[in-house]
Amino acid sequence: MSTEREVEILLVEDNPDDAELAMRALRRHNLANNVVHVKDGAEALDFVFGRGSYEGRNDKPKVILLDLKLPKVGGLEVLKQVKENEATKCIPVVILTSSKEEQDLINGYKLGVNSYIVKPVDFEGFADAVKDLGMYWLLLNEGPPHV
Repeated sequence: MSTEREVEILLVEDNPDDAELAMRALRRHNLANNVVHVKDGAEALDFVFGRGSYEGRNDKPKVILLDLKLPKVGGLEVLKQVKENEATKCIPVVILTSSKEEQDLINGYKLGVNSYIVKPVDFEGFADAVKDLGMYWLLLNEGPPHV
């Protein structure tokens, strides 16, 4: 059994303002005690698969909030690798992006995304969207016992 606190949300977001706003919205509503924020797709994959600076960690997040337009490794590639791996494919992945491109939406669902949310452009709308995501995925949704 790990002595680390279980990660509830892995937030994969390269925009520091969006990341801070999302984390504040989750904390303000007591929805996530342990949110890990990573800034690019390569770091997200290292975290999920316990590689690199995350070597040896074996607990999986309850949900991944994933931006699409990321440095190093794009969000769709992160999604693909998570959903193709037997050990991680049951982790819910929510794309939270500013992209309204229809092809991104189609590709996300083809690769197994659980939800696709376009970020509202205003502060309150974005905070509300993150709060609602947290409430649904952490409190209402019944996930598999240990993914």
